[in-house]
Amino acid sequence: MDKIIRLSDGSELKAGLVGHPGSPVIMLPVAKESVYGQEADHLRLWGVDPELGQHFIDGLSDTFQLLYFDYEGQRLQHPNPDNLTPESIVQDLLIIASEMNVEKFSYYGYSWLALVGLQLAIRTGRLESLFMGGFPPLEGPYQEMLIVTNQTYQQALTNQSFSADDEQSPINPEQVDWGNIQVKISTNQTKQFVTMYQSLMEFDDREIQHKLVIPRLAFAGEKDTIVYGENFGNVTVDIIGKLERNKSALEQFGWDIEILKGNDMDHTKAMQPATVLPLLKPWLIRNLQMNS
Repeated sequence: MDKIIRLSDGSELKAGLVGHPGSPVIMLPVAKESVYGQEADHLRLWGVDPELGQHFIDGLSDTFQLLYFDYEGQRLQHPNPDNLTPESIVQDLLIIASEMNVEKFSYYGYSWLALVGLQLAIRTGRLESLFMGGFPPLEGPYQEMLIVTNQTYQQALTNQSFSADDEQSPINPEQVDWGNIQVKISTNQTKQFVTMYQSLMEFDDREIQHKLVIPRLAFAGEKDTIVYGENFGNVTVDIIGKLERNKSALEQFGWDIEILKGNDMDHTKAMQPATVLPLLKPWLIRNLQMNS
């Protein structure tokens, strides 16, 4: 079942519900639509599965119901520069669930969409479990990401004259000078993430841990440390360092923690379906299926 849903800012998003009737529902806001041809080849260069969303759906729908949509894509197409706050995002997710007649659900998000899952968990009683990837649930890098996103926004302001027609050929990631790469997306696209991280400056992720009583897992690749150059504030976003340092504390709080091993297991590799599904599906089965 597919449905067009109007979100809190008035924009419209396509969501789908598929899978095993009567089984627990998993919300997948990471379900990007498949791309093919040259665009797919470009994504593969970066280590990204061009059929990421479909592979998550195929991998889980034999056991669970999946409420799937591409929230990041929605916000890139329909930016919410002044109001992309945790409150508005959670409102959107609950609107989507309600419009699809889903009362209770689990949530899987990666990177900033994992951060969103933590915000969802403390704002609703409708969540049955939480699966976070690529963002630590304790000592999250909110300050670092505010610096990075603000620098990105400032670059977007400077580069407004850039035309997409100026760049005809895909970039090979091995040829990118990450210290001097230029931002070539719109100011509204970038500003909305400044708004989001700015709104989290007073958020204390240690103080909210006692509110989390559902099954929950956080994971990251062992090479998930992103070093940003001068253009992005000379910031290091050390996802794996924060997760490893707080592993014992998180386990005491009731989290399951997984470190994905491999010399190539960086932020991008650890989000691909081939990496996530072998961890996600058995964990969901253990934590949800017996209660269905």
